[in-house]
Amino acid sequence: MGRAAERPNAFLPEDWSDATLVGRIQTKAGPTPVLVRGGRLYDVAQAATVADLLNAWPNAPGGRDLGPIEEFDFEAQPLLAPIDLQCVKAAGVTFAVSAVERVIEERARGDAARAESIRADLRDRVGADIRSVVPGSESAARLKAALIAEGLWSQYLEVAIGPDAEIFTKAPVLSSVGHGAFVGVRSDSAWNNPEPEVVLVCDRQGRALGATLGNDVNLRDFEGRSALLLGKAKDNNASCALGPFIRLFDEGFTIDDVRTARVDLVIEGPDNYRLDGHSSMDQISRDPLELIRQALSEHQYPDGFVLFCGTLFAPTQDRDAPGQGFTHKVGDVVRVASPRLGVLENEVTTSKAAPPWTFGVADLMRNLAGRGLLSAEAAR
Repeated sequence: MGRAAERPNAFLPEDWSDATLVGRIQTKAGPTPVLVRGGRLYDVAQAATVADLLNAWPNAPGGRDLGPIEEFDFEAQPLLAPIDLQCVKAAGVTFAVSAVERVIEERARGDAARAESIRADLRDRVGADIRSVVPGSESAARLKAALIAEGLWSQYLEVAIGPDAEIFTKAPVLSSVGHGAFVGVRSDSAWNNPEPEVVLVCDRQGRALGATLGNDVNLRDFEGRSALLLGKAKDNNASCALGPFIRLFDEGFTIDDVRTARVDLVIEGPDNYRLDGHSSMDQISRDPLELIRQALSEHQYPDGFVLFCGTLFAPTQDRDAPGQGFTHKVGDVVRVASPRLGVLENEVTTSKAAPPWTFGVADLMRNLAGRGLLSAEAAR
């Protein structure tokens, strides 16, 4: 992309000098966990992986001081996604607006041309009611019964206001891309969009240790045709972006900051197109910790996991022909930003054209073993 040469101040949280950040950089030796404290960057390769680092937090190994972060050359040693062995999970339909848009996709059968004619009526009849109920409550059950009676019920409304959240696996371990990398959409998708989200980061015990930004690339035509195409709509090469860093919770940044976070989105296209949007976490239907609880209810994650919390953003602004709504074009630059988490910026290409994902778990283990980082002594 050529964007990794930007100064770190351009993508760090606004209060970065007071933040505790965890990330990964690509060194000549291999992917390396790094820690930012007091505005200084530390190489914590002895932790071996970010998963190990977070599972041991706050008793992390000491690191090698790489100097002030604002002076570090991220062009020579670029940022990777700030996670490695963690499972990548996502919660869907967690905002009322996105719930209505999913129903629109379903009723339009993935056809963008039909969406606008459905949108206004459905929002008027369903949107306000969804915003007023607590998922899983008695009032939600009454609304469900009323919508069924009107022929308006949908599987998307079930997870929006029912007792069970939609929790799915977004991407394989080690497949996520970081700040400055290309992000991919399927080459056979004609209706798609970014999904700017706050992503919670949890250790093996399910403790929420911090948060980062994510782009949960979404193919509206695929999922709209059938919810059974969710895997094909969500899990493609370069379709999961995370970063730039994980911000760990401390006295200055807590889960309450996540609950009130504002996430801004800017898309700038090669055709001089520009779209601005935002997502406010205070509009979420389920508390972020409730989403974690549901993800953990009957599952374990010994290497930890991250959880996309969903988005309020559902682009309906026309890009080309009237009534066609928004879809990506190759060359779009997507900028996801939040003051306390920084900026995640990626350029859009197709999943076929994006750099192939070739470095898997076995490759990482061989790399760490070759560097002498897998022994118990090295991890201390």
